[in-house]
Amino acid sequence: MPGVKRKQTETTKSISKKPRTAAAVPKPLKPTKSKPVPVAEPNDIVESDTTENEEDFYGLSDSSQGAGEESSGSASDVDTEKEDAGVDVPSTSTKAKINGTKPAGNATQNPNPSSSKESHAKQKVLAKERKAAKPLADEIQRSKKLWEKLRRKSHVAKEERNKLVAELFEIITGRVKDFVFKHDSVRVIQCALKYANMEHRKMIANELKGEFRALAESRYAKFLIGKMLVEGDAEVRDLVIPEFYGHVRRLINHPEASWILDDIYRGIATASQKAILLREWYGAEFAIFKVDEKVAHIATLSEIFAQTPEKRKPIMQYLLQLIYQLIQKKLTGFTMLHDAVLQYLLNTKPGTEEATEFLELLKGDEEGDLLKNMAFTKSGSRVACLALAYGSAKDRKNILRVYKDNVETLAYDKYGHFVLLTALDVIDDTVLTSKAIFPDLLGDAKAPETQHEKITALAAHPIGRIPLLYLLTSNTKSLLPEPDLELLPEIHAIRTTTSKKDPDTRRRELVRHLAAPLLATITAATPRLAESPFGTHFITETLLGTTDADPAAKDAALHAVAALAPENWDSVPLGRMLKTLALGGRFDVAAKKVVPVQPALGFADVLYGAIKDELVRWAVSNSSFVVVNMLDAEGFTYGEEVKAALKKAVKELREAADGGREREAVGEGEGAKKRRQEEKAKKEVVDGKAKTKGKAKGKGAGNANGNAGAKILLERIS
Repeated sequence: MPGVKRKQTETTKSISKKPRTAAAVPKPLKPTKSKPVPVAEPNDIVESDTTENEEDFYGLSDSSQGAGEESSGSASDVDTEKEDAGVDVPSTSTKAKINGTKPAGNATQNPNPSSSKESHAKQKVLAKERKAAKPLADEIQRSKKLWEKLRRKSHVAKEERNKLVAELFEIITGRVKDFVFKHDSVRVIQCALKYANMEHRKMIANELKGEFRALAESRYAKFLIGKMLVEGDAEVRDLVIPEFYGHVRRLINHPEASWILDDIYRGIATASQKAILLREWYGAEFAIFKVDEKVAHIATLSEIFAQTPEKRKPIMQYLLQLIYQLIQKKLTGFTMLHDAVLQYLLNTKPGTEEATEFLELLKGDEEGDLLKNMAFTKSGSRVACLALAYGSAKDRKNILRVYKDNVETLAYDKYGHFVLLTALDVIDDTVLTSKAIFPDLLGDAKAPETQHEKITALAAHPIGRIPLLYLLTSNTKSLLPEPDLELLPEIHAIRTTTSKKDPDTRRRELVRHLAAPLLATITAATPRLAESPFGTHFITETLLGTTDADPAAKDAALHAVAALAPENWDSVPLGRMLKTLALGGRFDVAAKKVVPVQPALGFADVLYGAIKDELVRWAVSNSSFVVVNMLDAEGFTYGEEVKAALKKAVKELREAADGGREREAVGEGEGAKKRRQEEKAKKEVVDGKAKTKGKAKGKGAGNANGNAGAKILLERIS
């Protein structure tokens, strides 16, 4: 191998003993008393750092098969390499004396006829001559020069690029097959696809028809298929994908074609094409025999078994064999494999030997690559969740250990967070869960600034916030997307037979571990969290959900939130958050009322201390319902004081309730005044009725019906 030092085997004696031709065998030299000439021949051969292909090297000649010109040429090359490496090389005459042979020709007169530099120059000339002798050498060279210009997109004007593309297509049209199987010229075709119009792309696809499977198996041409499918349309897609039918088992095991096949399956193929490809995992008959189009799109094993129950055993055996084969080869990242694994698992009966052995196969991967890869696909994450749900306490611990260093990555992933939610729902050992998940998810408590950054980033992310708030919120529909709502009931049904701990007890124990870092983050990063709706939702759910938290930590978080209020009286997201926290509970749809948390939150008293100097402004603003909810909160201490302050501002409240210029009367800011004027200018009169464009009918101040919150406050103080 290039660049590796190897010991030189001592073969001088064995070589000299091999029979030679009559002309080549010299007479043995008579021994003399003179001392032998010392030979400075090293034990190690230092090989060239250049690759074999670069030097046009295709193997060593066997010295035992006769010595000819090739043999002598190889020897001279070795000598040249030694000289380049700084090794003393014995002369030809000296070698002849050692081997008992006569020097050939005039080697004694000129032992080194050409230098290393001249030798390399000759090799380069020979390489160029060989390339020039290959088919389409001139065309490939011209196209590569065009490609060199086109690939520098920012340096080529559009008109010039169009001319270059036209010239390129003049060269490659009718010769695409000759270009695509060479590692350098295939890039030219990819460049042509990038800048071509749809007609040219279809032309290239049609020229390659019948070769797509071979292209997929090529080390370099496989990327051309991906480029063709991405840049092409449905016609090109339907031209390429059917050529893979009947060859899925071979291609999924191929080191090059497997990845392009899975990419096509995951992101390009239609639902019916994916079904046809997946059906070939179920047996050779699905690959060989064509089926009716009515059933060709059925890839669900349960439906196939319902139609042909007698085929269950051979199909399951064939599928298991192919799954096992890929797992053993460490090819566990394929979406197609994950879909096949899910189909197998769903068609085994829980608790049976078949199901148990299959789950052991999934967990038997020592490095855990299978479970790690499956967590990031739709079918794979469901398999991981079912493995957690059906597993024993030991199995769950081992599975959780696999994801130890990937918890944060799972939390941000569309499908990976399923695994975290399932682990929180089914593992009874809450101490184990908190140690395995929370440190990686939330960060180290010994580095509070880093921890606050991680939690703030999670809270503002549409997916990352789900595992953060899942234990805190009671209304999961407002938090979870549709796929979560479909999977979790299935997990909860399995949990009733495999878990012993009560779900509410498990949730409260986990919240105790989770509360401290979340409350500390709210205290330290309230302004940043309040910048986004997701952040205000995080604050609301955390303060309402951490009922068993440390009172001092919670009180500090409440005061930090209240401190935002004085300067943000007209903020709609912040007003919505303060309105909910002031009531101290969540709205129960079934009971049609707000159910306060226990123990009472007490945020209304804290908030009043922050806004009492601006109470009237709050009462007539878009956040007027914050004041209403303060008066409605249980245990609010300052109810009478609030009413007394509002009675002094009855005039402003009536103007707000009537939709007048109430905000200007209490010191409306210039920005808010401008916005109100713009809203008023957008009003149109349709059929004699006033309607507002771009603003929903609401209860806020400034609409045609007046401020609904101000109306309620007038009723309370009257």
